[in-house]
Amino acid sequence: MTLELSARRRRDIVDALRRGVVPSNGLDALAVGLDRFTAALDDDLERVASGGSVFKAVRGEYGAGKTFFTRWLAERAKRRGFAAAEVQISELETPLHRMETVYRRLVEHLSTEQFAPSAFRPVLDGWIFALEEDVLAGGTVAEDDAPGLDRAVDDLLERRLGDISRSTPGFAAALRGYRAASASGDHLTADGLAAWLGGQPHVAASARRAAGVKGDLDHYGALSFLQGLLTVLRDSGHQGLLLVLDEVETLQRVRSDARDKALNALRQLIDEVHADRFPGLLLVITGTPAFFDGPQGVQRLAPLAQRLATDLGPDPRWDNPRATQLRLPGFTVDALVELGSRVRDIYASAQVNARVDDDYLATLARAVTGALGGQVGVAPRVYLKKLVADVFDRVDQFADWEPRRHYALTLRADELTEVERNAAARADDIELTL
Repeated sequence: MTLELSARRRRDIVDALRRGVVPSNGLDALAVGLDRFTAALDDDLERVASGGSVFKAVRGEYGAGKTFFTRWLAERAKRRGFAAAEVQISELETPLHRMETVYRRLVEHLSTEQFAPSAFRPVLDGWIFALEEDVLAGGTVAEDDAPGLDRAVDDLLERRLGDISRSTPGFAAALRGYRAASASGDHLTADGLAAWLGGQPHVAASARRAAGVKGDLDHYGALSFLQGLLTVLRDSGHQGLLLVLDEVETLQRVRSDARDKALNALRQLIDEVHADRFPGLLLVITGTPAFFDGPQGVQRLAPLAQRLATDLGPDPRWDNPRATQLRLPGFTVDALVELGSRVRDIYASAQVNARVDDDYLATLARAVTGALGGQVGVAPRVYLKKLVADVFDRVDQFADWEPRRHYALTLRADELTEVERNAAARADDIELTL
């Protein structure tokens, strides 16, 4: 296959795989088996870009590639002009039933094609610049008429913020204050108001007074702030926002009262999306089958189970990519071999191409899978890490090193995740060394 990747992007991908993590970009080159989803997801992105809102649930066992899938989708979305944010749900740091915390994490992890997290300040500054450009494009104010331009921008700002002002006057007031502070060079106040708009607690009282806002963000205010953020994104030239709530299955392990509140909060959020209260939002959650089907997850709240119900038959080949739930079937050994061949192409070494053939990729794939108790779905991370760090790197550097003669697969307990260790513990033919 031909990969249109720069040398730097190739290095970034290989380095991430060498460390055993999902690369931050170039994921199209590694997207084995995801072609069946692209048309439906592109339709969803188009709908969101046209002012709609969409909800999707991604299900898969541990190791099925849920994180890879959502980051691959985020990369596609950002290429189309979307902003994206991935929020890890956890009981202590980001409980789902406290939307003010979820919103704060969203802002902290917000990224665009041009800006890495957090892209919130560049988005705000881009919004102000777009207002000024729209005023100048109207031809009623000259660029050198600073007072006239300022008044015209204020008027346009008020019109753009009309809906936000009615539902969330504080958000609109803080935006006005942020623009005024930025224009006057009052960076301390601008920083404070940007933090307040991002849901940060304990913002200096002087900054809040400058904009006439009070207090910290709460659960219900966070939903309105999300509306405001979507408006700012649209007016600054973005197509919408992809928000991923990852590892939602952790709700199964929290206290029952917190779990019930979180499940109900998720149900409310889905209802708001379906009611188009958040135009320009594509909301994606990820979870294991146990979360969607088990008694401690979605099934615990009947209205939520009803909203997520999807007919998934025994054969994933016939799953509907347009359905609410998308099932990731996980890897087969053949898929691992294809993935390995793609990484070999990305590695772009003549020595590796000559001395690591598809037959060896298959041999290593079977060895890793066997070492993990035959669970192919758990194998991709370990397989790619071993392939790059233990095989490709040595072949590339040592002319007389041959993987079939000089390499024997070993797994150390301290290099495996908990899920991988559990899988390896079931295997009879592998020794975990420390």
